[in-house]
Amino acid sequence: MKHTVFEERLAKQIRDRLPGAAPGVLVQVYQNGRKVCDLAVGDTYTYYDLASLTKIIFTTQAMMKAFAEGKWGVKTKVRDVLRWFPHENTLVTDILNHSSGLMWWMPFYKELDLQTPDRERWLKLQEMIAKAPLNKQDVSVYSDIGFLTLSYFLEEIEQKPLIEIWNEMKEVFYPRLSFEFHADNKPKFATKYYAPTEKCPWRGRVMQGEVHDENCWALGGVTSHAGLFGSVDDVGWFGLFIRGQLQGISRTVIKQKTAQFFAQRSLPLGKGDWALGYMMPTRGQSSSGDYFSPYSIGHTGFTGTSFWYDPAQDLIVVILSNRVAFGREIEEFKKMRPQIHNWIVEGLRRS
Repeated sequence: MKHTVFEERLAKQIRDRLPGAAPGVLVQVYQNGRKVCDLAVGDTYTYYDLASLTKIIFTTQAMMKAFAEGKWGVKTKVRDVLRWFPHENTLVTDILNHSSGLMWWMPFYKELDLQTPDRERWLKLQEMIAKAPLNKQDVSVYSDIGFLTLSYFLEEIEQKPLIEIWNEMKEVFYPRLSFEFHADNKPKFATKYYAPTEKCPWRGRVMQGEVHDENCWALGGVTSHAGLFGSVDDVGWFGLFIRGQLQGISRTVIKQKTAQFFAQRSLPLGKGDWALGYMMPTRGQSSSGDYFSPYSIGHTGFTGTSFWYDPAQDLIVVILSNRVAFGREIEEFKKMRPQIHNWIVEGLRRS
């Protein structure tokens, strides 16, 4: 495929920085709804473990849909729906914008009996979440535990298992896309099509086609905080879907007013850079670089994935990598990612 001068320059910039950061990188860019960049640099694959992009592709959309249908509101407390949840004053919105005070992570997988059925493990996790400490702070603290709690919340308000909620939502929101959870940790396609992530000491093998996140894996591969796999085309199309919501041209139950409410800043400046479910840029240290507006929304995934949409520039940037293949402690890709966004904006301005 012939590349533009902009793409060739960007590919060279990425290639020069790639060694030691990640085995390979896929980049897609849309400007004004039109694809202007589609690059593969290094060793790349068809499908990637999207990690925490699951939070915005699945959970935030499912929560938004339920909100639009009147199943919960801005004053709804988690305990209003989940009677076992011990923290009486925690709002659902506190979970979505990571201001609940729940810890960011706990190694639940170490206490789950993998020989028991999935539902028994979920019941055990419920007990552990109920005992997890809550430390309400002046600033937001990113919390996987909070988003795991939304698994139970969604199942209760929808009266369906999480995988059924996903399947029904996918049929309506993403009918032509290849997004998939790998239930029972069994990949849909041959493992060679999936980007390998880390050699896991706990599981004793390189993870490829099985979710990298240990808690998600121990729960059967389907959770509200991680577990989705998909292609760069999938995530690029998701960006257009979000764009359509915000511009009022979406044909789903989620109308423009609801989409804009979820995508606006939900915490005061200095208290946390979050909308409802979406990250917003933290000035001077955002994974979206230096040029994305304060109105941008997105998310990152631990495996080396990210999505950002800037409505002010009408710019979508998707980056997929398997940076953890070099070891989760290697930070070079995290340093490189904002620079890729800077190169993109500078290149578009130049061209």
